[in-house]
Amino acid sequence: MHEFEVWAPKAKKLSVQVDGILHPMQGPDQGGRWRASVEQAGPGSEYGFVLDEDPQAYPDPRSQRQPNGVHGLSRVYDHAAFQWHDSRWQAPPLASAILYEMHVGTFTAEGTFDSAIERLDFLHGLGITHVELMPVAEFAGDRGWGYDGVHLFAVTENYGGPNALKRFVDACHLRGLAVLLDVVYNHFGPVGNYTGKFGPYVTNRHCTPWGEAVNFEGPGSDEVRRFFCDNAIMWMRDFHVDGLRLDAVHEFVDRSAVHFLEQLSAEVEVVAATLGARLVLIAESDLNDPKIVRPREAGGYGIDAQWSDDFHHALFTMLHVEEGGRGYYDDFGTMEKLAKSLTEIFVYDGEYSSYRLRKHGRPVDGLSAHHFIGFIQNHDQVGNRATGERLEHIVGMSRAKAAIGLVLTAPFVPLLFQGEEFAASTPFQYFADHEDPEMARLVSEGRRREFAAFGFIGREVPDPEDRETFTRSKLNWDEIEQGTHKEMLEWVHSLIQLRRSTPALNDGDKGHTKVRWSEEGRWLRMERGTIQVFLNLGDQTAEFEIREEFHLALASGEGVIRIGSKTCIPADRIAIFSTES
Repeated sequence: MHEFEVWAPKAKKLSVQVDGILHPMQGPDQGGRWRASVEQAGPGSEYGFVLDEDPQAYPDPRSQRQPNGVHGLSRVYDHAAFQWHDSRWQAPPLASAILYEMHVGTFTAEGTFDSAIERLDFLHGLGITHVELMPVAEFAGDRGWGYDGVHLFAVTENYGGPNALKRFVDACHLRGLAVLLDVVYNHFGPVGNYTGKFGPYVTNRHCTPWGEAVNFEGPGSDEVRRFFCDNAIMWMRDFHVDGLRLDAVHEFVDRSAVHFLEQLSAEVEVVAATLGARLVLIAESDLNDPKIVRPREAGGYGIDAQWSDDFHHALFTMLHVEEGGRGYYDDFGTMEKLAKSLTEIFVYDGEYSSYRLRKHGRPVDGLSAHHFIGFIQNHDQVGNRATGERLEHIVGMSRAKAAIGLVLTAPFVPLLFQGEEFAASTPFQYFADHEDPEMARLVSEGRRREFAAFGFIGREVPDPEDRETFTRSKLNWDEIEQGTHKEMLEWVHSLIQLRRSTPALNDGDKGHTKVRWSEEGRWLRMERGTIQVFLNLGDQTAEFEIREEFHLALASGEGVIRIGSKTCIPADRIAIFSTES
């Protein structure tokens, strides 16, 4: 016996097809829900919904499994059948986290959850505390980044399906690693999304870069909000995921008295209390609005943290000097802005933005820096370059080491992108797989047009639909014992050890971070209690006065010379001094 239920306010008649047999459904009730009990159905049964006079059976919007792809029938899945081994697990606090962003399909040669398990001991030994998975919800084709998912409750079969994800999470927890999952609640993918046949999941009243906006505020939005909140709860309750990263929340259009983010954070708090778990929500936001991470009790939305793009942009533009016409990078490019990102979080906190042609953002007041995630590489900042170059490909190894040194000593919660820890030689490029030739053509041509303005000839931009674009993006793990790759890995390991063992580097109070800088000399000096960090991105050796009680803890390369209170730091180096033993 299995109970089928679906929200389909648009339907006048509805049946569920189970293992080839049609069963009429009762409804709709006042809320637009239809129900049917099918005696012969159970785990493994394949089913779909037949609406009105359309003879096609469509997959369930809340499908738990799609073994035959986004267009195929759904399959009944039993969450209770999996045997967990993490009953004593408790995630570490986000404030103490070292995040590691992973794309399952390119993390290993096999590109599955099970093969990724084989590398978890490596991550734990490095000092990673949280693995952040790029989206794993079912998407069209056999490869992609996952941001065009259409079956948000079903784990993609490309990586092994739902049981494989559970094995991965279980294995992470047994090794002391928390798991965060990237989810996309701002749009559905363009292929295989049949939710519009059931109800008003999206609305044409608002548009996003991907088309019609998700319906968070219009007629029927109560059920749409329920759909996404239930999805978030499912990952945490049924898959034991420790938190979610919410993609591009600035594309949510919601003028309700209770914003969707506020509703979501409140419901997750209840789930956390019920499970006795430490669950977190992390947002990606382009708004520079601290309301997103301000507690609900203080009038905010209660999201635990958000990505700090201003820090990335400020640091990247100091590492890599380019001419104008670089989009949002034109708003950055000075040591003053890098310093401000370290002390005030948002560089644009009400200032005029020449890129946006308006004032942008508001100040971060009364909030810990632990509400913000700092990075110099992530899937966007690598993969959205024309050829997917990593940082060291662009600025060289010395500057890449200096940059990651600042990331891991800054007051934010740090995030590394897969392969960054050993300066992977492989790129991370944008790839997709669309069986519809017209859709594939549009994606490929759109990618070429996107970079034409930056001087790239069309053929120089990798074709997202070419399988080779995907395979060349896979990490080469043989590199971790070789030359500069091993050198970078040892550097990152030392930085993480220093961060984990030094209280001053785990202090999120913005007021305890002091920064001085020189535009002419292109150097920056950051003081964090018992730690002083010196970053020299100039062409010449920089000389600093450092009190005698500070000793050199780490340096990104040779050549740091100290004579009495004077210290000379060569170009493209970072040096970290400490008063602690």
